[in-house]
Amino acid sequence: MKKYVVQGSMTVEMSFLMPVVLFLMMECILAVFYFHDKNILSGAAYETAVVGSTKMREKEGIKEGELKTLFYQRMNHKCILFVHPHVSVKADHDEIQVVVSDSRKYMKVSVMKRAAVTEPEKKIRDLKCLKEIKED
Repeated sequence: MKKYVVQGSMTVEMSFLMPVVLFLMMECILAVFYFHDKNILSGAAYETAVVGSTKMREKEGIKEGELKTLFYQRMNHKCILFVHPHVSVKADHDEIQVVVSDSRKYMKVSVMKRAAVTEPEKKIRDLKCLKEIKED
């Protein structure tokens, strides 16, 4: 009669290793969600700043409340973790600044985007005048 010896070391090793592997996989997925949301918030903030700088050149300008509404429209239902960000908009005659921040448990995200209010039409007119003066 032959006697078999069974060792349980493989079961013990896997019972320790599998939770570690699953934990690392979940942390990678969480990191991807974090950077996804950060990119969405950053893009929405930048688009808001650029649109604000364009609208500021108009006669009536733009109000900070309108820019906040525009930001929320841009990021509406796109984020996974940071779904209720706090937005602060500062609209001057020479610069638009959008600051977005949010937190969830132990994670925080903060983004600041700026766009200068330029007047390209004025520069083009000035260059055209200089060209005409040079030709005379």
